Amino acid sequence: MAERTRAVFLDALGTLVELEPPWEHADAFADGVPRERLISALRAEMAYYREHSHEGRDAQSLADLRERCAAIVSRELDRPVSAEALMQAIRFRGFPDAAPALERLRARGLSLACVSNWDCSLPDVLARCGLGGALDAVIASATAGSRKPEPGIFAAALEATGCSPEQALHVGDTRGEDLDGARAARIRALLLDRAGNGDIASLDEIDDHLAS
Repeated sequence: MAERTRAVFLDALGTLVELEPPWEHADAFADGVPRERLISALRAEMAYYREHSHEGRDAQSLADLRERCAAIVSRELDRPVSAEALMQAIRFRGFPDAAPALERLRARGLSLACVSNWDCSLPDVLARCGLGGALDAVIASATAGSRKPEPGIFAAALEATGCSPEQALHVGDTRGEDLDGARAARIRALLLDRAGNGDIASLDEIDDHLAS
């Protein structure tokens, strides 16, 4: 028999929060740039960030990472784009089902942790999205020294919530990073796919998968 679920871990991007299209907020450097070129440049920056997010460990290294990201956009657009202007274009918002789900899970006495491949600014991002206060721990790969699907980042979440792998449940939107990573750490996992092709289609459905 499965042990009672004591903690729920949740991925950030694609699970708790979504990225607003940055090209919709790029007025500071988009003047005269064809939309297709702007989108391509920002997608190149996003791809670079995904591979290097764990390098933003503290204020200094995060500033360096953002400068490198801005340099990619500058190169792609053939015009100077500052890190400050780039960051103004990058905005996140919580999914509509995120805050209610966290509130409901907390009411059940569960410990909640965000476990994500992100730089050290993740707690601030979640706070701006109105979700920080509902979490007991925020585990970013940059500060944990391990990134999904490596088991180390999940070990940090287990330590922060004081539970064993058998007592935890992880929810995320990727098979490789979230499902494979959690299972490698012996943690039960659910694939969230809001199109209906996963284990759950909404964070509202987590309750149905808790072991009691």
